[in-house]
Amino acid sequence: MEYYNNKFVDTDIETATKIITEELKKEGFGIVTQFDVNKALKAKMGIDFRPYRILGACNPPFALKSITAEDKIGTFLPCNVMLQEFDGKTEIAIINPVAMMQSVENDEMKKIAKEIAEKLNAALSKI
Repeated sequence: MEYYNNKFVDTDIETATKIITEELKKEGFGIVTQFDVNKALKAKMGIDFRPYRILGACNPPFALKSITAEDKIGTFLPCNVMLQEFDGKTEIAIINPVAMMQSVENDEMKKIAKEIAEKLNAALSKI
């Protein structure tokens, strides 16, 4: 089982970010964090890196269900979405919550992870 699901789109990272953000919104997720890796590497280390971005997506009802079912699950939240650009194409990869929960010994969390995975995969499939 892969720890992510991904898709390549024929567009730049800025456009891909807008597209995936909109699709995630339709599934009840908001973007609560955004980390621009290439900008940080340039500013902190002087390194030129390809466009690479990490979005933290959160669905508040699922976050509440998760934290209620497993109080330390916050170490896995929010759900990460990675985007990286190669020659005008952008890869979008979304965490696979089912794979992520394999180390958590909580049957309720495994059920919740499946529900979250369905929503995340629905967003990715619409791109």
